[in-house]
Amino acid sequence: MKEAIIKRFIQLENRLLEIEKELSQPEIVNDKIKYQNLSRELGKLSQILTTFREYKQINEELDKLQSILKSDEEAEIKKLAEEEWKELTEKKKSLEEELETIFLEEEDPHAGRDIIVEIRAGTGGQEASLFAAELYRMYTKFANRCGLRVEHIDSHPTELGGFKEIIFSVQGSEAYRMFKFESGVHRVQRVPVTEAGGRIHTSAVSVVVMPEPEDVEVEIDPKDIRIDVYRSSGPGGQSVNTTDSAVRITHLPTNIVVTCQDERSQLKNRAKAMRVLKARLLDLKLKEQKTRIDQTRKSFIGTGDRSEKIRTYNFPQRRVTDHRINFTLYKLEDVLEGNLLELVKALIKAEKEEKLKHRLAQFANSEKN
Repeated sequence: MKEAIIKRFIQLENRLLEIEKELSQPEIVNDKIKYQNLSRELGKLSQILTTFREYKQINEELDKLQSILKSDEEAEIKKLAEEEWKELTEKKKSLEEELETIFLEEEDPHAGRDIIVEIRAGTGGQEASLFAAELYRMYTKFANRCGLRVEHIDSHPTELGGFKEIIFSVQGSEAYRMFKFESGVHRVQRVPVTEAGGRIHTSAVSVVVMPEPEDVEVEIDPKDIRIDVYRSSGPGGQSVNTTDSAVRITHLPTNIVVTCQDERSQLKNRAKAMRVLKARLLDLKLKEQKTRIDQTRKSFIGTGDRSEKIRTYNFPQRRVTDHRINFTLYKLEDVLEGNLLELVKALIKAEKEEKLKHRLAQFANSEKN
């Protein structure tokens, strides 16, 4: 493993010891806010350093085994040592990969967060709406496979069973990591259900993945929003409720509009709409920050450009291609059934390789300064 990564974890170990000392001081104990912040940092560091300490312990055991293998011990003992050596070497490799991931995610403020996903039908009319529904089904199944929880927030269904738009949240510590690469334009090539001539059409659906913000990150002045209520409607515009339970929130400074009519309760719809509004405002804030960052420091893969064509689902060839890393799977049916892990792992690997170069260079520069 890179020396810079080991140095960083040694720094974190020293920081943990500092926090433990600080938490024993009366002035810190009496300062509730500082005590809570330090306790939170201590908990996070303890979790991170568990892996590093296991890695160090394995290295110590490997050193002992190395001594046995070089000694004049009996052949039987050496054979047992050799078998244990192979087993621990594999474990060490796995821990190194895990530590590299922790090293990279340390600078990612969104790691471990819940997310809000918006799927919108683009070019292709009804066919795009139907594919939007298929993507929602695919993501729901994928989330379930990863042990994540999906919560439907709002949707605008079509008469044929598709969606013009659907918004949902994914909750769990791995939500952001598993879904962050899905933002962008998803293109589908197939013979539409509505096409009698058998010609292949190309349609598009846009996906936006947004981390759920913490309250301190997005503050909304009540004066900056307008809230309208109305009766909810279903496909074709027919009324499906007799009370004004649907909610529309307009953020006046940005002109962002969020609607929610999924719940029968106006209060619940309002709460869900506010969650989506906060996520969109954080997304806007992050995009503005990105424009100020030097292009050479951007991620190789990119995880936020909703106008970027990221993936093609070709039905005649049973092919799924991710254009960012030129990765193709001939397992279209499996992918649509939520078997996205092979694809996501390839994206994580490509991002990791690129980010590791940048992070190591960044750490080396901070060491010099």
